[in-house]
Amino acid sequence: MKPMIFFKCLTAILASLLVLLVSAQVSAENPKVRVQTSLGAIELELFAQDAPLTVANFLRYIETNAFEATIFHRVIPGFMIQGGGYLPDFTELEEFETIRNEADNGISNSTGTIAMARTNVIDSAGRQFFINVADNSRLDHQEDSCTRKQESDVMTARQKGLFKPLNCASFGYAVFGTVISGMDIVNEIEIVETEQRGSFDDVPMVPVVIESIKLL
Repeated sequence: MKPMIFFKCLTAILASLLVLLVSAQVSAENPKVRVQTSLGAIELELFAQDAPLTVANFLRYIETNAFEATIFHRVIPGFMIQGGGYLPDFTELEEFETIRNEADNGISNSTGTIAMARTNVIDSAGRQFFINVADNSRLDHQEDSCTRKQESDVMTARQKGLFKPLNCASFGYAVFGTVISGMDIVNEIEIVETEQRGSFDDVPMVPVVIESIKLL
């Protein structure tokens, strides 16, 4: 082999090894947690690099045991399972402050990812989260998503009794991790029988309890 060709091959190999090393380091820095539910355990890897504010917020709830004895209160087959905000008797739990929406981090709401639930207000996520059981790209941040200013202008107009339609897409829902083990448990939760309970739709008839969420 000629020296120049050998050098090019060696450079390519070293570059590939460097990429693998960096990827491994990034993955190693991502926290992993176990969600122990009444139907079994789900393990998650949290994307601390891509959604630092959201991951820090989620870990804050974990560190204070704030998810213990909460439920998956909204379960929609082919869509997602949502929880973290209510006790089995539907007592709504207090939140820390709401956080900035990181849906523009480029990560799609694909099957098995975990994202923050929120109201129609862009930066309104607090403690509730959901796990996607399908590829829900419609929940992603889009090129034509509303800016915070556009949303603020509409909200201000509506407060004054004026109708101002939103001519832009949803800002999206921030993905901050993915299931790395226990997707079978997620799928089991997905198909439990549900009912309407008061003003809540899609409530599991038998509560699916989040017994704990712990760092691994």
